[in-house]
Amino acid sequence: MFHFGSKLLLLFLLAFPCGLLSIGHVSADAAEDVVDDHDVAVDEEEEDDEDEVLVEEDQMQATEGGGDEEADEGEEKPLSSHPDADTTIIFTTGEEFPTNEIVKFLVGFTNKGSQDFIVQSLEASFRYPQDFQFYIQNFTALALNTVVKPQAQASFEYSFMPAQPMAGRPFGLVILLNYISAEGGAFQTAIYNQTVTITEPEEGLDGETMFMYIFLGGLVVLMLFGIYQVLESRTKKRLPVKIEKGTGGMSDVDISWIPQETLNVMNKASPRASPRKRANRAAGADQ
Repeated sequence: MFHFGSKLLLLFLLAFPCGLLSIGHVSADAAEDVVDDHDVAVDEEEEDDEDEVLVEEDQMQATEGGGDEEADEGEEKPLSSHPDADTTIIFTTGEEFPTNEIVKFLVGFTNKGSQDFIVQSLEASFRYPQDFQFYIQNFTALALNTVVKPQAQASFEYSFMPAQPMAGRPFGLVILLNYISAEGGAFQTAIYNQTVTITEPEEGLDGETMFMYIFLGGLVVLMLFGIYQVLESRTKKRLPVKIEKGTGGMSDVDISWIPQETLNVMNKASPRASPRKRANRAAGADQ
């Protein structure tokens, strides 16, 4: 019995550590499984978050793309001319553009197609020569609203006046004709699109020129008056001085025409003033 009990005790002592090791190994495996499951769950959550972020980014990109498309659609596309429309232009006042003078031109429109065209308006403007997108002077558009039948022609007259401060400088002249077809399409033809020079009017006098002429005329008159004064003063200095001798020589005086009574009265009133005595005294002095 003692030997059997000692064997059981020995077997228990040997089996107990093995059981502990197996239990620890199982616990470690279980813990690793739990950790793995947790990591898997975390990874799945991260993947879900990443998927959500990607979905949101895709939605944002799609929204931005749609906004860009809408913006592109909202922007006005430049109008072009119709192949069945032919236009010509003639400047009736010449191809010079003086300031403060009316410039007139005629625009011819020919419908070479098989559908009607409605000519809506005609407009002109001066642009910056380096960049035609910048307006310098924009003129009022001329409303036409004229229907041109197929194989028909129409002409329109337009006039404008360049401003005075634009004289002597080049500008881009743009003349546009707007029209629509019977189908509703809008078209635009640039009839004239060139750089021109604004000139000053050749005839007539402006205020500055008149003031300059008046000033020059006054200056010339002043110079002539000064020259006249100088010459007159020099002439007076050169003239001889006349010396009056008085009335000492009475011998040549004829007093015979004076009545004797008058002479007697004069002698009595003032003997010194008697003309006869003065004559005699003058004669004695001469002798």
